[in-house]
Amino acid sequence: MGTLGREVVLKSVALMTGAESEARVCPSNEKGIRFHFMGKMVEATIDNVVSTEHCTVIGNADIKIMLIEHFMAACSICCLDALDVYLSHFELPILNGGAKEWVDAFKKAGIENVKTKKISVKEPISYLNGKTHLIVLPSDKLNVTYSVNFKHKDLRNRWIVLNPENIDEVIEARTFGYLSELEMLQRAGYARGVSIENTLGLTEDGYTAELKSEFEPIKHKILDLIGDFYLTGFNILNANAEIIVKEAGHTVHTIVAKELKDKFIVEE
Repeated sequence: MGTLGREVVLKSVALMTGAESEARVCPSNEKGIRFHFMGKMVEATIDNVVSTEHCTVIGNADIKIMLIEHFMAACSICCLDALDVYLSHFELPILNGGAKEWVDAFKKAGIENVKTKKISVKEPISYLNGKTHLIVLPSDKLNVTYSVNFKHKDLRNRWIVLNPENIDEVIEARTFGYLSELEMLQRAGYARGVSIENTLGLTEDGYTAELKSEFEPIKHKILDLIGDFYLTGFNILNANAEIIVKEAGHTVHTIVAKELKDKFIVEE
């Protein structure tokens, strides 16, 4: 079981609610990633996903925890699967909008007891719905291809392949959205913590901030996929699988993840 060498505390505004949020991430001897809020607990599993509207939300009869995907991606990247996370707010802090601050803090604290094994997919899984595709195929190595078709000059029919050379760019890729939709979202109660530091706005002729890397929004979609798939209890970054995604999001990620969790084989 991968856990931390010591406790990590990070805080910032929460992206959706705009409230201040602090996360205290503690090592554990018990496998699983558990979120605690106001004395209640929910485990980060795909069966506990209760909403994918704008972000991934897990919950049970007692609590709901919002926007877990970037944290879960960081745990996947660092091979952490034994943690207790104590929150001051029901939404995780957005930090820099990606997973870099989580990953940096985890590495600084020390990552212990990691035992990784390769996993494979025993049969193909596919989700096809109009323009949206998510296909997972058996393979002899990991290959992730993510395609988007946004209303933006740089992001029409574009695709990115995850590889060892661009994983750091995926880790730092910020959440994003159309600047023209921000006011509408905020009136509906979302995106109240958006700032130029944590969110990349897509404008008619460019972006609200300088890109951290080429096609940063697509790399953030890969980050979301890594986080959502880690809810299966298996680390997709250790999988021998061909993953092809076209114009998907949290809803499709989690639909496929629910089926995928029973299709993994741990290789000897």
